[in-house]
Amino acid sequence: MARVAVVGGGISGLGTALMLGRRGHRVTLFEQEARAAGADLDQDFFHWNRPRTPQAVQPHSLLAHVRTVLRTETPDVYADVLARGAREYHEFDWFGEHPPYRAGDEDLVTLRTRRIVVEAALTAAVRREGTVDVRRGRPVRGLAIETGRAARPARVTGVLVGADTHPADLVVDAGGRRSPVPAWLTAAGCRPPVVESHRVGIAYLCRWFRLRADGPRDPGVKNGSAAAFALAGVFPSDNDTFAVNLVLSTGDPTRGALTDPAVFEAAARRFPACAAWLDLAAEPESAVLAMAGLDNRWTSLVDDEGPVVTGLVNAGDSLVHTNPTMGHGVALGLLTAQHLAAHADEIAADPTVHHTWTAQALRPWFDAQVASDRANAQRLAESSPVPERRAAAVAACAFEDPVVMRARAKVRHLLQTAEEAYGTDEVDRHVTAWLAAHPDFVPRYDGPTREEWEALVRR
Repeated sequence: MARVAVVGGGISGLGTALMLGRRGHRVTLFEQEARAAGADLDQDFFHWNRPRTPQAVQPHSLLAHVRTVLRTETPDVYADVLARGAREYHEFDWFGEHPPYRAGDEDLVTLRTRRIVVEAALTAAVRREGTVDVRRGRPVRGLAIETGRAARPARVTGVLVGADTHPADLVVDAGGRRSPVPAWLTAAGCRPPVVESHRVGIAYLCRWFRLRADGPRDPGVKNGSAAAFALAGVFPSDNDTFAVNLVLSTGDPTRGALTDPAVFEAAARRFPACAAWLDLAAEPESAVLAMAGLDNRWTSLVDDEGPVVTGLVNAGDSLVHTNPTMGHGVALGLLTAQHLAAHADEIAADPTVHHTWTAQALRPWFDAQVASDRANAQRLAESSPVPERRAAAVAACAFEDPVVMRARAKVRHLLQTAEEAYGTDEVDRHVTAWLAAHPDFVPRYDGPTREEWEALVRR
């Protein structure tokens, strides 16, 4: 069994440490933040200043892989997540009555919860795990590196913490999108990691609300709306909370005005999805929370010559960071944790086992996100016209036809690519039939016009 040092105690780091420990590896997790997610979810969520983790307070829809990995690897953690208030939502719940079952339908479930709920459940489980030693408030300041010989790359043999060296057979960088590990490798004379970064020209603004205890729980509408220049959506979450979210181009001159809660709510009410939820007379729980400066970034510890170093792999946002639009982060992070735990001894001996798997299992979703974001950023910046009729029909049809909804869900939950899910004869027939039954269907945005938006913001 391997001695493993995990750098970073976010969801990916906690999940990696826990799954490794439960397979008998001796794990030490180092996290520079002394505070941990605990029993008071609202205090931790709304009043814990976490500048290194801006996504922590943004809304999340946790995809099928989150549920599947937790249920498979750590069923006690999944039970705790539900006990703390997270809710399962099956994509077919939209129809009330589910269609006849097909293999795989059981996985089309979103976990509706704030990120802090999963973090708290993982933190509690790691504390109970005798094979995992958690050292909070102990930032790693560097890597112990054994210089490579001849054609062999250098090897990481542990981490530097204060004046001490903590030896390890394998170091896992789960330090997030701001991980210092690539800089440490370069400073040590290793070949630099290969970093591919694509700036995402969109910004998020959200505000959290809580439903009244004696009020309705769900308005029964689609949770997304759109204008030519903005996207809007609602994220139902745990313990009667929900977030209203607006997405604009980073170059939109009205973006700054939306940090005013009154302006934000007035703007959100121009989108049917948001208006329906705000009409439930929910109480605001937060200020308007903004997040920008986003990128899609892939960091590979392999170049054309092979691994730049051995004894070290990366996970979570240190490996693949995507903007939060599609909710990939936690799902990809836990999938990586699961793979690391299942193959730790092999990976410690030869990190190409890990690098090959990430390229095959994760890279396609990164590339798809890059392409999607490029198109969305351009559309929002240019206020592009509505989508082509058939493409718009696919999106509309999904909420009336379970066959198309199933295809939509498989793409959303990272189970199939869009080409695989939508490119079947069956889906094509159903969309064609839907269009024939809706001859007057004209694609249109349900949000405000630009003129309406400008007037609203000026007021």
